[in-house]
Amino acid sequence: MKQVTRRPHAADRVRHRTVQAGSLEVPILEAGSGPLVLCLHGFPDHAASWTGLFDRLAQEGYWAVAPAQRGYWPGGAAPDGSYRASATGQDVLDLIEALGRDRADLVGHDLGARAAYAAASLDAARVRKLVGMAVPYGPQVRTAWLSDGDQQRRSWYMFFFQTALAEPAVQLDDFAFIDRLWQEWSPGYELPDAERAALKETLRAPGVLTETLGYYRQLFSPPADEATRALEARASGAITVPSLYLHGADDNCFSVEASDGMEAVFKNGFERVVVPRAGHFLHLEQPKTVADHILGFLNN
Repeated sequence: MKQVTRRPHAADRVRHRTVQAGSLEVPILEAGSGPLVLCLHGFPDHAASWTGLFDRLAQEGYWAVAPAQRGYWPGGAAPDGSYRASATGQDVLDLIEALGRDRADLVGHDLGARAAYAAASLDAARVRKLVGMAVPYGPQVRTAWLSDGDQQRRSWYMFFFQTALAEPAVQLDDFAFIDRLWQEWSPGYELPDAERAALKETLRAPGVLTETLGYYRQLFSPPADEATRALEARASGAITVPSLYLHGADDNCFSVEASDGMEAVFKNGFERVVVPRAGHFLHLEQPKTVADHILGFLNN
């Protein structure tokens, strides 16, 4: 019988370990070696969704690292109680230092994009290039929440998460709420069963759901103290590193129009690409197209 040699799958080459970064012991996934690329996940997601991109990054000579965002593992609750952009941006900077590098490229999706924007705003010298996906940046986002009925409808879950019903509702019927968000945000895309089960295992771990909802419960209320308000302002400033923004044409979480005008707050080169036939989870729906854009930008 002819022996078939199985080509190793990306997940087989992914390494797992924990890194002390700032005051958190952060679980990371990593692959390859070379210049550091941090891949930052959002909600409702986890670091494992980046493993498909890891192969391309490793083949191109990069060291790809995907950390769990604060709150996304048992014992990973925010030490200072903060899930604001300034805190998650500082986590990114702490991880770059913990990994022994002076700077890194950042690839962020959803709330991971917000963490990447914040890191670049807080310390541009630590970020070589930035890729944001699916969550735009700039004052037009707040304007959309205030005045755009279409975006308010898309963001209904953010407002729902402010209520006491949120946590039991999300957990009900094996996290059917999470299935619903994925279906709404990426119409026509079906997350494979094994990956769906792994994501729900992350969210089901002790304390994780409570902490992850904290990102949204702090989203619309300013910090109580002046120092944190000033830090949040710094984390929301102009971005002075070369940047690429990718948005799925069929994204039902954030409209493409919410990214109109982003170029005004990017001061050192900015490109926006709308990816056809992709919704909110565009790196999973159109992996080759998204990877081509990311590598073309990083390699240039």
